Amino acid sequence: MNTALLGMFIPTFFFVSITPGMCMTLALTLGMSIGYKRTLWMMIGELVGVAVVAVSAVVGIAAIMLNYPWLFVAFKTVGAAYLFYLGIQMWLSKGKLALSAETGATYQGSQWGLVVQGFVTAIANPKGWAFMISLLPPFIDQSASLAPQLIFLVSIIMLSEFVCMTLYATGGKGLKRALSKSQNVRLMNRIAGSLMMGVGIWLFVS
Repeated sequence: MNTALLGMFIPTFFFVSITPGMCMTLALTLGMSIGYKRTLWMMIGELVGVAVVAVSAVVGIAAIMLNYPWLFVAFKTVGAAYLFYLGIQMWLSKGKLALSAETGATYQGSQWGLVVQGFVTAIANPKGWAFMISLLPPFIDQSASLAPQLIFLVSIIMLSEFVCMTLYATGGKGLKRALSKSQNVRLMNRIAGSLMMGVGIWLFVS
């Protein structure tokens, strides 16, 4: 890959990744609610989703989404409703993501559920598609083989996303510790629930 293009690509996509968005807000919320280690499962799903979006933007699968927008709207609506439902449950201190006011018990649900949550958020994020469709193709060298370039670029994107989600999730974990010291578990659930509902609304209206 052209060195000059690579020098522009890395800071460009790191800036895109670190900017607050649905995936980063979700990482912050789960970091606060269930801790960094369990949030890693959501990160796995999100990274796979980002990779799918990136590859699709280059090979042209995104055209299907543009020609059949109702498919995208339906998928996005289902994902938004699910995230909003989780947010309500957390606000009410119910559900698997909420902390127990009595025991402080953490998430007991399936790891697969977290993976799916991250994947759906990444795939249904219209801004993610917009960034990939507009920013990724210009960094492809048309004179060189596509596959090696795509693997290399997607690897950089996934590493950038992982680093940024880690920063957000660990920040959420720090907030969890601060709130736990004051024994205000209900407040923590409400903050996390509000953020989760916000992600759902953001996904629905975007």
